[in-house]
Amino acid sequence: MTPLAQALSASPELFPAALDPVSGAVTLWRLSREDYQRAGFLDGRIAAGKPARQIAFSELARAVDEAKLPENCHFIFHIGHVGSTLLSRLLGRHPALFSLREPDILRTLTACPPDLRLRQLPVFLKLWSRNFEPARAIVKTTSFVSEIAAELLSRPYNPRALAVGVSPEIYLATIFGGANAPSEARALAPSRLSRLKRRLAAEWRLEDLGKGEIVGMGWLCEALSIAEAVATANARVLVVNFEDFLNNAHRALGTAFAHLGVHQSEAEISDILDGPEMRAYSKAPEYQYNADTRRAVLADGRTRHAREIREGLLWLERVAAQNASVGRALLLFN
Repeated sequence: MTPLAQALSASPELFPAALDPVSGAVTLWRLSREDYQRAGFLDGRIAAGKPARQIAFSELARAVDEAKLPENCHFIFHIGHVGSTLLSRLLGRHPALFSLREPDILRTLTACPPDLRLRQLPVFLKLWSRNFEPARAIVKTTSFVSEIAAELLSRPYNPRALAVGVSPEIYLATIFGGANAPSEARALAPSRLSRLKRRLAAEWRLEDLGKGEIVGMGWLCEALSIAEAVATANARVLVVNFEDFLNNAHRALGTAFAHLGVHQSEAEISDILDGPEMRAYSKAPEYQYNADTRRAVLADGRTRHAREIREGLLWLERVAAQNASVGRALLLFN
């Protein structure tokens, strides 16, 4: 076995950090167990100080094949800003699960032509399926990766997934109550509108949509992608309404563990929920954030942007009246 294949089979320390789909160059970082645990995003935001090397995808693929790595990771899909990072951290507290959050290459592959993705995806799924000890890897994706959720769930090993979201009203209030979320929604709007038009054969133009309609459109784009995944994988997808999760976290976390085939005691669940994760901002744990903080964000969004929220909800109602699939998507998290 080559040194690269040996290193890849020994642990997930060599992490595929970036892919250039044109040249086929793959950047590998060396990550510790603590790096994985701390990272909210496995992308350039944690690149500083990480030992790195570049190799050709063909060389990496040969090493993965030689190492005979299995492909068996599960997934967390979500619509964005709905607590999926928190859920990933809570699940990762159990020794039976190894959490990876938002690998950059999965975003790259989502935007690649399907034939290229079909060739390259299995290699990276095998790499993301590795762990430091006997455990099952669970990959939390970026929100727009839900575009290929049905494809990921169609892999031969029948992966399981959690699909996390909230009702449109809570989503709109969350986005408008956040400091950076409205600008992120505007940045993602062109690609989301394009994806939505492919699914619904609609003729909307971005310049004709108001601020609330743009955010409502973002909710619908990701919810429709998840609805497609649910229809593809059926019982292998557990839909998680994050509002319901917060209202009964103990029961909801136990249900999530059971869905992923993890057996845990009531005491273990309580211990996990008593940890620091429920009192910190999941994407940046150095900042405090809890249920009261979230309620304040929602209240602020509802107070300052009541008109935009109403605008987004009315837009969704009109679209649902014209398309049955939109109506079914609305039922996912209501």
